[in-house]
Amino acid sequence: MLENVKIVLVNTSHSGNIGSVARAMKVMGLKSLFLVNPLCEIDDKTKALASSANDIANNAVKFESLKDAVQDCHLVVGASARSRNMQWPLLEPSSLAEKTMNLINQDKKVAIVFGNERVGLTNEEIEHCNYQMIIPANPEYSSLNLAMAVQITSYELWKSYISNSKDKVADNNLQASNQEFNMLFEHLISTLDDVGFLQKSQGNTIQSKLKKIFIKANLEEQEVNILRGVLSSINKFTK
Repeated sequence: MLENVKIVLVNTSHSGNIGSVARAMKVMGLKSLFLVNPLCEIDDKTKALASSANDIANNAVKFESLKDAVQDCHLVVGASARSRNMQWPLLEPSSLAEKTMNLINQDKKVAIVFGNERVGLTNEEIEHCNYQMIIPANPEYSSLNLAMAVQITSYELWKSYISNSKDKVADNNLQASNQEFNMLFEHLISTLDDVGFLQKSQGNTIQSKLKKIFIKANLEEQEVNILRGVLSSINKFTK
């Protein structure tokens, strides 16, 4: 089941960090490493720091965009300690692990996204995520390097995995995928634009707040379909 957990590195600049992340993953049973627009190649530094986890580094899947890398996932979580003007729903690693286990028991995929070593995740990248993950640390010195952050997160996932029965009965109400959620949200924004609700002066702010509301709702597939049907009915009167 843990193969359904993606560790996604965005704009990684140091090849050695890819190796260290691969090692941190393998120790905790994770296998699926994804690289979004990496600024380095897999090289000797990667192999040296990966140790016996070179298979994970060598099999890493590359994508040009974060959107493409996570589109098949039902939960996308961005790791970032930085506060945002538009605060995203927050999770700690232990809570993330619980949500992840519930989903992979349904054979759903989860992505945990880590940003560039120097600047972390941008606001645009965070907007591809359902939650922002923060790792509690000493407020006087809370800086974790990339591999440390992945190791802590992977440990919580492994701990939750081994404490849960593999044959746990999954909820019959399946959560909507990230792609289904994005299609619904695009449909909503298009409809609101058609009826004149979105004004240029505050359109982007309203869109961000609406997205936050929908993320909190944790919509199921059936609920998404109902809302799409409602929007389609409205569309008939706006044409």
